[in-house]
Amino acid sequence: MKKNYICKVISILKEEARKWDVPVVTLMAERSHDPFKVLISTVLSLRTQDRVTEGASKRLFELADNPKDMLKLSTEEIEKAIYPVGFYKVKARNILGICKDLVERYNSKVPDNMEELLKLKGVGRKTANLVLSMGYRKHAICVDTHVHRISNRLGYVRTKNPLETEFALMKKLPKKHWIEYNSLLVALGQQVCRPISPKCGECPIERYCEKVGVEKRRKANKYRERV
Repeated sequence: MKKNYICKVISILKEEARKWDVPVVTLMAERSHDPFKVLISTVLSLRTQDRVTEGASKRLFELADNPKDMLKLSTEEIEKAIYPVGFYKVKARNILGICKDLVERYNSKVPDNMEELLKLKGVGRKTANLVLSMGYRKHAICVDTHVHRISNRLGYVRTKNPLETEFALMKKLPKKHWIEYNSLLVALGQQVCRPISPKCGECPIERYCEKVGVEKRRKANKYRERV
């Protein structure tokens, strides 16, 4: 994909995304503007469908919406609230560990830099970047499987894993798009650009996509060609 196409692609996706479901972490950030809720919701979202994550987050935050109050809950109470998210027992323990660190080491405040966020149990670069971008509105690029897959499928980057994709995007993607890039590509990946047999015929940015690695796709096109 030509380098100058990315701004056109993002502009189109911003318009089309109004019709699609908003990723749950983005929704949480828009509703609360609370880095703690973004952090915990992201932890819950790992390997879990958005609708399950949304329900689990709502139930948990009704019990406790800050680190100190969360520590008043038992592991079993958290497990019950977040079930049936994937690995709910592990996540319940991780949430308590995170809250303990936040209270004891950070005065109950979620860190606003990558180095400190990565010290929290169960927090990797994906989660940390979401907290920075969606919780603090700092320039950061969260790369999950959707972002990695679609960025390569477009031909915008050519990388082997999400970490390589993150650093490649940091060099190439205009900084003004860093925060929104994840939400737009996640929405596209959930609705249209599936891992197997993507709905290329329904994709609003098909004409800009190189379809790298796509062997089978759905072709019926309901979108008008864009220039």
